[in-house]
Amino acid sequence: MTTQDLFEETYGALTVNKVRSGLTILGIVIGIASVIALVAVGQGSQAAIQARIDSLGANLIMIMPGAQTTAGSLVRGAGGSAETLTPADAAAIQSGVANVAAVAPEISGRYQVVYKANNTNTNVIGTTPAYMQVRNVQVADGAWFTNADVTDSNPVAVIGPTVLQDLFAPNVNASATPAMAIGQTIDIKGTEFTVIGVTVAKGGSGFNNQDDMIYVPLGTAQHYLLGSTSYLTEIDIEASTQQSMTQVQNDVTSLLLQRHNIADPTQADFTVLNQESIVSTASSVTGTFTTLLAAIAAISLLVGGIGIMNMMLTTVTERTREIGLRKAIGAKRQDITLQFLAESVLLTFTGGVIGVIFGWIGARGISFFTGITTSVSWGYILLAFGVSAGIGIIFGYYPARRAAGLNPIEALRYE
Repeated sequence: MTTQDLFEETYGALTVNKVRSGLTILGIVIGIASVIALVAVGQGSQAAIQARIDSLGANLIMIMPGAQTTAGSLVRGAGGSAETLTPADAAAIQSGVANVAAVAPEISGRYQVVYKANNTNTNVIGTTPAYMQVRNVQVADGAWFTNADVTDSNPVAVIGPTVLQDLFAPNVNASATPAMAIGQTIDIKGTEFTVIGVTVAKGGSGFNNQDDMIYVPLGTAQHYLLGSTSYLTEIDIEASTQQSMTQVQNDVTSLLLQRHNIADPTQADFTVLNQESIVSTASSVTGTFTTLLAAIAAISLLVGGIGIMNMMLTTVTERTREIGLRKAIGAKRQDITLQFLAESVLLTFTGGVIGVIFGWIGARGISFFTGITTSVSWGYILLAFGVSAGIGIIFGYYPARRAAGLNPIEALRYE
């Protein structure tokens, strides 16, 4: 049997009952499309989280006050609620730890901010000019405050794009421009702050939205907002290189243990978080999430494969006399096996092609209508083709063997 004969006979056999063949293909289409779309959601979420963490800064190490406890590999801190870090600790890190590019001490809190008739509740961060470098913050218009502003406790502020829209948009259907805000005064906890700059949008949502923040000089925040407190809610460090991050983290831990007179590291009153470990943990979580989504979608493929086996077994029964006639005129077992396998593979391969198209469209649709980031990779598309062909072989093999094993005399007698 030539390849052309095999293809013609396979095509003819499948088009005899178009509805049944179409429904069988539909099972594979749904399975492949589900796998691609859901994996795209998982991969897109992982990429979005990675980008969000990277946008926090390069080679970032964060120190937060509060005792740390270890549960497996998860490190938990007090998130800034404790009072154990001071500006002197930040200065000691800057001068006493090697491979530190910049250090930005930080105090923060949420406050009601008012401009004329508009108001918003947002996070206000008191810090130093080094924060721009450490946290990769850029000014879209205007300027960042200076070291002199920190020293003199000048009431100036740099606002994020979300705060700009909340306070300065003329109405809900209009957008505010930085020119509307720069030079204007906003009220934070009874103190008038002059807006001197607007940051570049980074994106985000919820309480950690980097666009929904106001930055003021550290000294100003200590004097006007926090009652002259000498404690910090966080110290951010930028390591000189990615390779030196572990060394910097270890040295910072040792230095703070010594400064806080703590002999047992397990009793540390601070928590040191490495950006790489955060990325690794987030990637592990999203990777598990993606695998779970793919496993759920793969159930559809299993159901589709069972549907193919059921159809092929039915086909063998319906074509028993045809099989007997073919064997009677000289068709070999391998010819019969090959034909039924070809029919099964063609069904699944067709379903795989259509499933890839619908899966790609589905991923795009999810991203367009819900705003969830999706990412379709060629690796999973090729895997989908391989899986579809594999399903055809696996679930078509038994019906093919059954057809090839029929006794030609009994097959010819079959009614």
